[in-house]
Amino acid sequence: MFEEILNIHQEVMSQIPTGFKRYLYHHINWDARGIAIVGDRGVGKTTMICQNLLERYPSPGKALYLSADHIYVISYGLLEIASYFFSHGGEALFIDEVHKYPEWSFEIKNLLDTYKDKQIVFSASSSLDLNRSKGDLSRRVVYHRLPGLSFREFLQLSKNIDFSSITLNDILHNHVEIASKMNSFPVLQYFDEYLKYGYYPFFLEGTRDYLSKVTNVIEKVLFEDVAVVYNLKQTTLPVLKKILWLVATSNGLIPNIDKISKNIGISREMVYNCIEYLCSAGLLNDLYPAGKGNNLIRKPGKIFLGNVNLLHAINGSLKLEADVGGVRETFFANQLTSMHKIALHHKRDFLIDEKWIMEIGGSGKTKRQIKGEKDGFLILDNMKMGFGNKIPLYLFGFLY
Repeated sequence: MFEEILNIHQEVMSQIPTGFKRYLYHHINWDARGIAIVGDRGVGKTTMICQNLLERYPSPGKALYLSADHIYVISYGLLEIASYFFSHGGEALFIDEVHKYPEWSFEIKNLLDTYKDKQIVFSASSSLDLNRSKGDLSRRVVYHRLPGLSFREFLQLSKNIDFSSITLNDILHNHVEIASKMNSFPVLQYFDEYLKYGYYPFFLEGTRDYLSKVTNVIEKVLFEDVAVVYNLKQTTLPVLKKILWLVATSNGLIPNIDKISKNIGISREMVYNCIEYLCSAGLLNDLYPAGKGNNLIRKPGKIFLGNVNLLHAINGSLKLEADVGGVRETFFANQLTSMHKIALHHKRDFLIDEKWIMEIGGSGKTKRQIKGEKDGFLILDNMKMGFGNKIPLYLFGFLY
């Protein structure tokens, strides 16, 4: 049994790239006993944990990679495999796709409680299922969320252009100086490429089939992640797709729950549940009005797709052109959600960290849009360099 598992470990490790590392890699305390990497399917969680395994445990006898949904792991069980491995000198288990393993949080808890001098690192795609487990594991496991590639990371990985990440405060107050450092390459052209095929690292396999691979990600999330975690009936899955299509074609959906319920033929409660499932899986990004939140109201003020590549993939499959306004706002909401508190402003587009007022648009939008707003900024597309409170949209892709 163990020989087969070790062979799988070696095969996976032989395919792991060791050069480029995601920004989050350098923000994790890899010495912690329990580490969870949570993120959307396809963003590079497996690569990250395997890179760390190879860096810290070059000998295969000290650390072992397991895919939680592999037949050997399901058949023999995590506890039995861990017991054998740790009793033979193993020091760490790296468990991938852990949410697909039955009663996984219970077994992870037992492993951490039983083997107090060993390390457990695991990854999962479904954040809500992990949130449910945090009560049991909160004192034992440190959680980290890995988003898809930022524009900055896309430049580094695809164009070998290396920039450090930039804080929001620096972007707001030093954006002219920052943008002036990007004159050596066609930044707007590369930004357009990123919007279409830069969020998931599998563009490295070629861009020709990229959007079909994104569509495949959607299918796998719905049928293998959401359906399993929430034990959904097959009849519910087409409903999830309909809601995704609705958001994709709405330039940011202001949800009318009654109308959605009537048009799709499901209850209001099921509409709320489906939106929650899709948001937890990273396919949707729900935003609430400033001063409120989902603890106070259940209906979001506006719903976007989780990232802009999803927008292009879904609209492409529907033979539609993605609306430029929807692309801008989807990108902005996605990048800011990862690092900052973002809410809907009652007059403008967004309120960031309860202070900064942001209005998103094309290069022709004027300051009248933020007249009278002390902390107001115009975030503009198709602009290489801004001035004053006019800031190029692409710079917000350098936050991480």
